[in-house]
Amino acid sequence: MAGPTYTADTWPIATCLHAFPPIDKNGRALHDAPAEVWDDMFAQIERVGFTLVELADSHIRPADLTPARRGELLSIARSHGIGIPSVHLQRQSIIMPGHEQQNLAYAHRTIDAAAEWGMQVFSTGLHQPLSQAQREALWFWTAPGPKDPDDPEVWNAAVTRIRELGRHAASVGLPMALELYEDTYLGTADSAVRFVEEVGLDNVGLNPDVANLIRLHRPVEDWREVYAKTLPYANYWHVKNYTRDEAADRSWATSVPSTLEAGLINYRQVFHDAIELGFTGIILAEQYGGDSLGVCATNQKYIRTLLPAA
Repeated sequence: MAGPTYTADTWPIATCLHAFPPIDKNGRALHDAPAEVWDDMFAQIERVGFTLVELADSHIRPADLTPARRGELLSIARSHGIGIPSVHLQRQSIIMPGHEQQNLAYAHRTIDAAAEWGMQVFSTGLHQPLSQAQREALWFWTAPGPKDPDDPEVWNAAVTRIRELGRHAASVGLPMALELYEDTYLGTADSAVRFVEEVGLDNVGLNPDVANLIRLHRPVEDWREVYAKTLPYANYWHVKNYTRDEAADRSWATSVPSTLEAGLINYRQVFHDAIELGFTGIILAEQYGGDSLGVCATNQKYIRTLLPAA
């Protein structure tokens, strides 16, 4: 947890790229888009007040860009005053059946790319691609998706491979963050803590995206308890929020995305607790639905009111 001391004005807060479709209406991937598309994207990000962006591989894959395209992307970002401090590798689980070695190799290549780009964080998790039911749902978290098996051999394989990636990340000076996500070995507070402790590397911590859990339309852990257990291990942090309602007998639940301030999680309390524990990591504003970038911009302003004054 040790690191630089930031203030409300200087704390690094990045935005996600959810506002920008990974595939455009003509079927062209953002990863392969011409320079003018990237320029428009960074111009919009600059206009709402962000100076940092997380590069999720759902949108652009650092490991798969040529040196020329990498230089082009970084040059365009810099022209708008924007840095890229982190990469988030998602839905490429290193225990996904039939894809274990392929995904492991891809993660290694992404770590190398992150180091070459001068990034500060490699973030990943154990979640797999969305199921067909999730792809067809209005909100993907309302439909069933893949689940990590209750199998000690698979658990041990996951720990061993993440430890391998963590050592690689450490060798190039990168912290590695593991994102909380339902139905994976990082899907409950106790399991996530046990997992990261078994990995046992100082540079491998948790990305305590507790909102991934409280949005589920089923009984969930109390967000206060999840944060109390996971914040001591946090080295990078996705933040978003949802309103939530549920029956007293827990027979039904519903949720929809909200701003940080309006949702179920009391981020005023959570940020107080995180800072008290010594958290100094990059914060990533994330949002699904509506004007994602606009909500992230609103959330950045709110977050800065919760951080230490200069």
